[in-house]
Amino acid sequence: MVTVMFLLGLVYVAAIGVAVAFAPKGLLPILIIVIAAFFFAQWFLSDKIALFSMQAKVVQPNDSYEARRLHAVLDRLCALADMPKPRVAIADTDVPNAFAAGRSQKNTVVCATTGLMRRLDDDRELEAVLAHELSHVAHKDVAVMTIASFLGILAGLITRITFEMGLWGGFSDRRGRDDDESPAAVLFLVMIVSMLTYALSFLLIRSLSRYRELAADRSGALLTGNPSALSSALGHITGEMASIPTQDLRKQEAFNAFFFTPAIRGGASVSSLFATHPPVAVRQEKLAKLAVEMGRPY
Repeated sequence: MVTVMFLLGLVYVAAIGVAVAFAPKGLLPILIIVIAAFFFAQWFLSDKIALFSMQAKVVQPNDSYEARRLHAVLDRLCALADMPKPRVAIADTDVPNAFAAGRSQKNTVVCATTGLMRRLDDDRELEAVLAHELSHVAHKDVAVMTIASFLGILAGLITRITFEMGLWGGFSDRRGRDDDESPAAVLFLVMIVSMLTYALSFLLIRSLSRYRELAADRSGALLTGNPSALSSALGHITGEMASIPTQDLRKQEAFNAFFFTPAIRGGASVSSLFATHPPVAVRQEKLAKLAVEMGRPY
């Protein structure tokens, strides 16, 4: 994960250098202010944005049976891990999944879907899934993913804006200009750099996401002392994805990098540069090896 973050840092420095070099001088201060505002909004509001996008609500222990169950499991896990208890939220969707969001341990929310609560009637499996999400919080990789995805999101927006400007005549050469700078050339260069930045960030973030999932699997299994429960939950949830309507899965695709398992049929069954998670078989194989190391049945 350190290697991937280092490579992302190189991409960030290169992209910022190009922006400073080619941005119109009068617009550079405005550009810096807009980028800074966008970053701080994503950093400080990441948990609220995630909850709003998932239409999830923070719940208290006495709100419902599902809320009591979630709070009870998290109380037990946080006591074992000796870490602050995050806020607890529930998203009303049939897609069985869970995620953690927030910039620090003191500003984090762990969310489970109603679909997950209905399907995991075994508290050991639910505990394993939530231990996995708490591991993301303990490793601070929720904050790392927020930072890592920032430039990729920004580059994607700039690419779209410059492309639409080109469609509206932004790339048309203006004759008769006295200065040497062609607005068409500058706009085209900005679009190309933004596209390359987005592509590199996309691949590196996917790689970072796969690494962090394996780390959270191991840490979560060590916390509960039950790797087989996490492996069972993985198989249970990915198997249940086949019963979810395709349109519901597509609505959740944007959150795949943060989910316990990707919202696709069969899970991440094929390893590729574009996968947000390792294949389920690989995750279960590593959990089986961990169980042997711990001397636990699998």
